[in-house]
Formats: sequence, structure tokens, C-alpha cells
Amino acid sequence: MTPADLAELLRVTAEKVLTDRGLDVSVLPAKLTVERPRNPEHGDYATNVAMQVAKKAGVNPRDLATWLADELSNDAGIDAVDVAGPGFLNVRLAAAAQGVIVSNVLEAGAGFGTATAYAGRSINLEFVSANPTGPIHLGGTRWAAVGDALGRILAAQGADVTREYYFNDHGAQIDRFTRSLIANAEGKPAPEDGYAGDYIADIAASVLEQRPDALTLPEAERSEMFRSIGVGLMFEHIKRTLHEFGVDFDVYFHENSLFESGAVDAAVEQLKGSGNLYEKDGAWWLKSTDYGDDKDRVVIKSDGNAAYIAGDIAYFQNKRARGFDLCIYMLGADHHGYIGRLKAAAAAFGDDPATVEVLIGQMVNLVRDGKPVKMSKRAGTVITLDDLVEAIGVDAARYVLVRSSVDQSIDIDLQLWASASSENPVYYVQYAHARLSSLARGAAELGITADQQSLELLTHEREGDLIRTIGEYPRVVASAAELREPHRVARYLEELAGTYHRFYDSCRVLPRGDEEVTDLHRARLALCLAARQVLANGLGLLGVTAPEKM
Repeated sequence: MTPADLAELLRVTAEKVLTDRGLDVSVLPAKLTVERPRNPEHGDYATNVAMQVAKKAGVNPRDLATWLADELSNDAGIDAVDVAGPGFLNVRLAAAAQGVIVSNVLEAGAGFGTATAYAGRSINLEFVSANPTGPIHLGGTRWAAVGDALGRILAAQGADVTREYYFNDHGAQIDRFTRSLIANAEGKPAPEDGYAGDYIADIAASVLEQRPDALTLPEAERSEMFRSIGVGLMFEHIKRTLHEFGVDFDVYFHENSLFESGAVDAAVEQLKGSGNLYEKDGAWWLKSTDYGDDKDRVVIKSDGNAAYIAGDIAYFQNKRARGFDLCIYMLGADHHGYIGRLKAAAAAFGDDPATVEVLIGQMVNLVRDGKPVKMSKRAGTVITLDDLVEAIGVDAARYVLVRSSVDQSIDIDLQLWASASSENPVYYVQYAHARLSSLARGAAELGITADQQSLELLTHEREGDLIRTIGEYPRVVASAAELREPHRVARYLEELAGTYHRFYDSCRVLPRGDEEVTDLHRARLALCLAARQVLANGLGLLGVTAPEKM
């Protein structure tokens, strides 16, 4: 019996208890929650539903809890139900009922933990979207790991997810990048507002290799040559780096296309026509304060040029026109103002602001020997994705960036995350999977097969702990999707790995020497195979490998 099964049993039981006593069934909450108690001695699961509804039903909470306990005790899957305190229910499952969790995992395989909660939802997930003026820095790397994991998690809950990269190829930063390339090609220092680093020299050399005459061209033609070739080379590097990091996108959307197609002008005219833009001091302003923003925003500047928000507005319209009913933007720590302005823009178009979600990620810092690492060998000014992967590898990099809430800044200890030690969380989780894989190979060599018919034999405390932890996985994934928090999966995997390691130390799975193979051995092997499957499923959601050997 999974937590979801127990919650459904609790609902049916509560409806019967209330109905039998002529009480209002509608007082039951839409979602009944059962949780694992902090103290295992209190039972396998606990619920406070009696205290939630007793007052609304007009009865004493402890009385209602007692009625529920009496009714639940009649179910074959329940071993015992105790009433605690003012009305808590502590539930112990029968061993056979717990064993169903193992069977469910082995039958579902890679599908265990998937659901249909988001079936029919079309989600545009935009993340990274770094300017094509340099390698991806640590902030963008964090979004690469978190965004890709969130996309996998939402898809596992049934959503149709489109991963999108917004290619910022319009604006002043591209002009500065172009001037930096030309200066380098001419052997001059980078412009004061330009870009430096070895990568600039490499790209400038590549432009000259493709067009040896580039520096002899008229100024406008020369600038366009370095711009088009240079930006293309930089973006290809970004895409290649992301691919090697295990992150690929379904759509690479060019910001410049919004201006070339007239989409920006059309969006501005639509807002003018609806009265949501007004003119002041020669500029055009969005009435964003009418829709919850902290201030009105300039859309067209007094010089007639579009402000950055103009492209954002047209881009949102484009996403909605493509049929997305939820647009998630994953932005850096300096983009808090975008939450209000994007939601206000949606409302100004007569759209539901809830179709816009903005996630803000905090800073990432690297530490080595207790000291901050600040400079990149390649980029010159910032630490890049390539630097992090070179230091600790792809798996550790993805895992460390995902395992903390994006609301928190991260200090990455390079020595810790590169170590083959149980202190290294990703090693700890991967080692559990490798250990389980080794056990499976050992069982195969001995000719021992897993037996799902004897799971009621799994009555040891450590067996119960492992089964219940495995059973939590679908709920963890559902919660990670609902809250947009992939770190919940990582933290769960660490809990599962720890629970397995404690089980392994207490419960012999394979027989020693000439010891007879029993049904208990076979049942424990089934439990281990289920644990391995869940570890693999969870690591897969994070884009981290599940090694067979370490």
C-alpha cells in the first residue's frame, strides 16, 4: 500500500464514518495527507485529518479520530491504528500491504513515479538564454542543470514541455562583442566596455580564417562580417558546451526575429489601441502598475528606440500564439523586476497573469582550499560551465547545482565534489546504485531470482524503512513538479541511499557459502531491485548517470 493508496483508503473511510453518523461529508478537504512520522516508533504513517475536519463537522477531534481508527482497523492492509494526542492517527501497515510497493516498482520499472497530473498542459520552459557574447557562466550553468531537471520532472507528470533558449542577438551587447572581436583582430586592446578573455582571440582568429579580407572591408561591411560570423561561432560553442553537459533545447528563438518580423511594432500598437500605453516625456509607458507592478515601464524610449521590455512583450505574445498555456521563465538574481513586468504585460493583453511564472536563481560560488575561485582560464573574468565540469565532472556539477533550492546561493567546494567519498552527496547516491547493481550481478551468478510472492516476510525494521522510503518517491516527484523544486528529488535520493546502506548493514540479502537459499533471500532481492530502480529513475530526472560499477 503506497501513501497514495492509504490516503484514498482514509478518504473512503472518513466518508463512511461521517455518513454513518449523519455528518456533513463536504467538510473533508480536497486532498487528504498522510506523512511518515519523524519518530518511527509512532507508526509507518500519520495523519491529522480528524483535527482538520472535526470542528467543521461539529464533533470532538479525538472522538472522530477514534471512529476512524476503529473503521481503518478492519482493513486487511492495516496492522494497527493508534489515536495520539488531541486526534492524530498513527497507522501501521501489514507487511503484505507494504510489500505491494515493491511489486508496483518492479512492474512499472522506469515508469514508476510518473503520473498524469499535467496531462494536456503545454509548457514553455525558457532557461539559460545567456547572451551569445561569451561562454556560459556559473549562473547560467545553474539554470542549465535546474531547468533541464525541471523539464524532465514536469514531463514525468504528463506535461508537454518545450525547452526553449532565447537567443539575445539584438541590442548593445552584440555591438560591444563585435567591436571586441575587431579590436583583437587588429591587435588592439579590448574596448573599455568590451569583452576580454582567450575566447575572444580564438573567435577573432576564426573569423579571419574564414574571411582573410575581413579587416580590409569598408567599416559597415567589416562590422557585419565580424558580427554574423562571430556571434554564430560563439553560439555554436554555447550549444556544444550545453550538449556535453546533457542539456539540449527544442527551440532556439532569436530575439532579433521579433524586430525583423514586425512583432514588436504590432505588440506596441495593440497596447496603444487598448489604452495600456501612454505617452510621457516623449516616451511610451506601459501602465504596469494597473496590473500589480511596482512601477510603470518604458516600452518605447524618447529617442524612438524600443526598450528591452518591448521584446519581452512581443516574445510572450509569440509563446501564447504557439499554444503554450504556461510560460516559465528561469532568470538570474538580478531579474526580480521581471516578475511584475511580465505578469503585468500578460494582463495588459487581456491574458491571465497566471500563465507567466518567473523563477529567480541565486548566485553560485566556487571554493578551493577554503578560498574563493574567481577567475576563469578561458573567459578571463567569470567562472564558466567548462571550468566547473573540468574541476568536478558533469554528474557532480549537475547534482550540486540541483540539490539546493534556487532561492539559496551555493558555495561549491571543489575538493569535496571531486572526491570519491561518502561525504560527496552524488558519490553517495551513485555508490548505492552501483552497490545494488553488484548485488544483482551476484544473485544472477548464484542463480537466485527475486520473488514477489513472499514480500510479507519483509518484517525487519530496516526492511520496512526501505519499503516506505521507496513508496515516497511518486509523491516527491509530484511535489517537485508542483512547487518547481527539483532539489526535492536530489534530497530524497540521498535519503533513499542512506536508508538502503543501513538496510544492507542489517539484513543479509544473499546466502553465505553453502547456506540454503530461502524465500526471505528472494524477497529481499526483490526489495533491492526495487530500490535500484527508484535510484535510477530519480537520477534520470536529474540528468545524472546511474553507474553499474564504481
